[in-house]
Amino acid sequence: MVACTDSYIDEINPVDQGSDEVAPTVMINFPVEGTLIRVSEDVTSINIMFEATDDIEIQTITVNLNGNEIASFDAFRDYRRAIVEYPYDNLTNGEHTLTVTATDLSGKSTDNSVNFEKVPPYQPLYEAEVFYLPSDGDYMELISISNGTVIGSPGFAGQGVQGGNAYAGAAESYLTFPTTGLLGEEFSAVFWYKINPDPARAGILVISPPDPNNPDAMNNRTKGFRFFREGSASNQTFKLNVGNGTAETWFDGGAEASVDPTITSDWVHLAFTITGSSCAVYINGEVVSEGEFEGISWADCDILSIGSGAPRFTEWGHLSDRSFLDELRIFNKALSQEEIRNIINAEQP
Repeated sequence: MVACTDSYIDEINPVDQGSDEVAPTVMINFPVEGTLIRVSEDVTSINIMFEATDDIEIQTITVNLNGNEIASFDAFRDYRRAIVEYPYDNLTNGEHTLTVTATDLSGKSTDNSVNFEKVPPYQPLYEAEVFYLPSDGDYMELISISNGTVIGSPGFAGQGVQGGNAYAGAAESYLTFPTTGLLGEEFSAVFWYKINPDPARAGILVISPPDPNNPDAMNNRTKGFRFFREGSASNQTFKLNVGNGTAETWFDGGAEASVDPTITSDWVHLAFTITGSSCAVYINGEVVSEGEFEGISWADCDILSIGSGAPRFTEWGHLSDRSFLDELRIFNKALSQEEIRNIINAEQP
């Protein structure tokens, strides 16, 4: 009661808010310039997020998409700063321009615009294609519309065979994806590769089971596959190791499956196929290693590693690859040599 007496209450005096000197500022937080919206639907929803500030008071904010007003606001909890999240549920395929305009009490206004794109859902280009990773600025697999798990700090090459970009490996870095929907009696992987021979050995693509007997340096080669490279600064050999459930088979083409990084500085196309009776490795559409095989076992093989042997093929040091990798496609059938060459001809610059 004592605290509420008049002697303890400060007198309230009006303060002149001052003159309105500057126009509002507008910052669009999502989407940003160049954003690609990838979903499995032709029409989707997004949360448009932006912030507007003014030195005196914001009067109105309007939101336009492709020149058409889709929202307006004239009541704000903080009259000098408005943080807005607006759900828009009718975004169609194609390129879009988003413009946010803020106007203050004196009539001064500011607008800010960003260009972004809603990319049409990817439709597999080839029969039995079950995985496609273009690495065009993100690590999204376009058939499942799912992002890979990023370990470390991989990057992007700033160049690519298609789309203008590619995966760029880095030390202690790689991607993983679940193998759900990828595994069958037959398997093929195709991709473009620009080699960096440092380090001298590295994993490239690996689907391996856990190794409970050697958990800190896994190397269980009785199931799944391991596609990797090893050698020196002037000679790198690509090798495939595949497990049938109880034993392993090697497909090492030696000199035929090797490149000299001091000479081969451009993109090369790599592929390998696995069937119930044979395996083959290809470089630029040519067979460099092949042989009989009893059929692969996928038991406990639930992780696809891209750009490293980690976490399940590490004992021999086939760790992160610092090379570039582009246009990775996986198939649940064994591609023929003609099919591999057709992909090369369709994708090469």
